[in-house]
Amino acid sequence: MAGSITAYTTAQGKRYRVRYRKPDKSQTDKRGFKTKREAELFLASVTVSKATGEYIDPALARITVGSLAPTWLAGKKSVTKPSTYRPLESAWKKHVQPRWSAREISGVQPSEVQAWISGLAATSSPSTVLRVHGVLAGIFDMAVADRRIPRNPARGLVLPRKRKSLHSYLSHDQLHRLAMTSTRPELVLFLGYTGLRWGEATALRIRHVNRLRRRVHVEENAVLVAGTIHVGSPKTHELRAVPYPEFLDRRIGELCAGKRPTDLLFGDGRTHLKLPDWRDGWFAGAVSRMMSEDPTFERITLHDLRHTAASLAVSSGANVKAVQRMLGHASATMTLDTYADLFDDDLEAVAVSLDAAARAASVGKTWADAVS
Repeated sequence: MAGSITAYTTAQGKRYRVRYRKPDKSQTDKRGFKTKREAELFLASVTVSKATGEYIDPALARITVGSLAPTWLAGKKSVTKPSTYRPLESAWKKHVQPRWSAREISGVQPSEVQAWISGLAATSSPSTVLRVHGVLAGIFDMAVADRRIPRNPARGLVLPRKRKSLHSYLSHDQLHRLAMTSTRPELVLFLGYTGLRWGEATALRIRHVNRLRRRVHVEENAVLVAGTIHVGSPKTHELRAVPYPEFLDRRIGELCAGKRPTDLLFGDGRTHLKLPDWRDGWFAGAVSRMMSEDPTFERITLHDLRHTAASLAVSSGANVKAVQRMLGHASATMTLDTYADLFDDDLEAVAVSLDAAARAASVGKTWADAVS
């Protein structure tokens, strides 16, 4: 028997109760149906869902978002780097927990999640909103996978888009003048010509330097998280070899002198350099001095040295695959998306090449002569 329907009397009038067995054979019921027809439709839907393997146990859906969050966060912590996990944990505590922690997952509607996201977008950056939404949506994804709810109420919403910021590129002359103005000229030049991220460069050890081939092997990444340096794999988890120009070799040699293979290349060899303060650190000071000396020099960040390396590489004739490998991007598509403006000349070169090919061909030559 699929189940049974019985009537009972309440102060509000006659109601119906549906009794049925769950897939694990335990018995349960659902009360409160105002008509027998409603009860029959519910029992029919339960019967079909059990037969198709899509049954959702209502008891499992009574759990709160706050009860599921620790499991989801623990799962993220086990597979992400500290620098990635910390913003997720912060987003949960600051934004998601106050609003959704006490809510049962079965009662959350897409419309109220959308209203919350829209309100958050009015006061926070797109990056923050997307991260916060990702936390809530991730928790509901886990609930769907555990068959607690049939659908995720945080998916399919209208989300803000990140604005693509314009990159700042230095010329060779500007890069060298900035380096000489700073207290760490060798590091400024190294970042500006290799494109390594700050954490990758400051994690380099003497054994990672191949002076014979003038290359460094990027195997580690040192990231400051909550005041502590965490050393792990590079951002994309891919090890890579990055060349440096010959004129830097003497400076690299000076940095290597007297150090053991396991010592750090930059700094005293034992302690990882920390990212300088963006307001009054040594790099900000060098930029300010450059701006006072040269009115055309715009304020830049340390990360702009990575963009500069990409620009100088492209202007020297490097193709997109070479730039991808140098920067450690996951794909050439990512490189093109990030630095599309650097490859504008390539589009012009395509037109020039097509024109030359057309004129070299007899059909193309005849057409060109006819319209010239």
